[in-house]
Amino acid sequence: MDELTTISSNASAFDAHHAPSNEIIEKCVHCGFCLPVCPTYVLWGQEMDSPRGRIYLMKIASEGAAEMNSTWVSHFDSCLGCMACMTACPSGVDYGKLIEATRAQIERKTERSQGEKLHRRFMFQTFTRPDRLRRMRWPLLTYQKSGLQALVRGLGLLKLLPKKMQAMEALLPKLGPREAVDEVTPAVGTKRHRVGLLLGCVQREFFSQVNAATARVLAAEGCEVVAPRAQPCCGALLVHSGEEAAAIELAKKTIDAFERANVATVVTNAAGCGSNVKEYGHLLRDEPEYAERARAFAEKCKDISEVLTELEPRARRQRLKLRVAFHDSCHLQHAQGVRLQPRALLSSIPELELAEIPEAATCCGSAGIFNLVQPDAANALGDRKAGLIEPLMADVVATGNPGCILQMQSALARRGWKIPVVHTIQVLDASIRGEPIESLLR
Repeated sequence: MDELTTISSNASAFDAHHAPSNEIIEKCVHCGFCLPVCPTYVLWGQEMDSPRGRIYLMKIASEGAAEMNSTWVSHFDSCLGCMACMTACPSGVDYGKLIEATRAQIERKTERSQGEKLHRRFMFQTFTRPDRLRRMRWPLLTYQKSGLQALVRGLGLLKLLPKKMQAMEALLPKLGPREAVDEVTPAVGTKRHRVGLLLGCVQREFFSQVNAATARVLAAEGCEVVAPRAQPCCGALLVHSGEEAAAIELAKKTIDAFERANVATVVTNAAGCGSNVKEYGHLLRDEPEYAERARAFAEKCKDISEVLTELEPRARRQRLKLRVAFHDSCHLQHAQGVRLQPRALLSSIPELELAEIPEAATCCGSAGIFNLVQPDAANALGDRKAGLIEPLMADVVATGNPGCILQMQSALARRGWKIPVVHTIQVLDASIRGEPIESLLR
């Protein structure tokens, strides 16, 4: 602990703006139930890289017994924010609020290296801007379709790049035609509901087929689907990385866009985005013009699997003779508490066989930008997950988050396994449309 502690006047290392809640910190009784589900503790076995260890670091910093030096910060940078500890915790410690508050303090009060600042700035100014992501499509398509990517990888040229650049290249999605979603998709048959669709950023530009499938399935089930063109990034990537002020501004714009759309439900299909918008009430709690509106908006937000399992099925499911391994996204199962609904959707498809992946509570290593800023740990977790998938002999892996799709595709490819990874809604869409199995295996 010598590297963490410092002689001080007992002044908190945190500033007064949204410091980690002492009330939440004190709820932790250090029982250890969080240890076996924490990915970094599983990897390294280090107390300070476990949830209770990090809570202890928050506590001593708040009491002025530790400074926010590079060693202290490193233990929070290594946290995936997967929230598995929250599911396991018998005391109900809201670790999610603690880690987000701590990261916001870190970004305000500490100085990162110039290289790290540039790397993060690139991600935050690119991945939160659908317009910039769209401009990247043609260069990426050219890189992939021309054979240049295969040549670069085959010759091992990527090893000449910094490790974080190697990680970014390994996670590139395989791009195909962009499928646009109309601003309004009419319901098939009698309209039962009018819902909004959160399009996301990476999802909108690099996984447009997921949004298109989501709109088709909702329409087939009698929902009029509104996808406001004015909707920005929801701010998930920013708030999970401690960039609180920028996240608040995007949250306000998102609320504005969907209030104008006049919808009863806002549907999310990216788990990280879904967990974020459901917490808008907390994020905007100090904003007089938005606090109440944010709470009302958050109550409208539901994952696509929640929405569909609450509706009496109208569209006929046609058989899909597939063995599907289902992967629980952390921000779906832990942050949102959604586990049974995706399984229910998949199980409703005739002849589909659902396979459970062992260690379902453990993160695959994606975790927002974690696999881009902590590539070694992310790869270790991805390889662990891939090793658990292979014995299942699945035709397809299904999950509810684009980051998980990229992470598991990369991990499976490293082991030479060509198992497609798709979004859960794509499987259901194929069943409703009567598409052949090959449509999922492309």
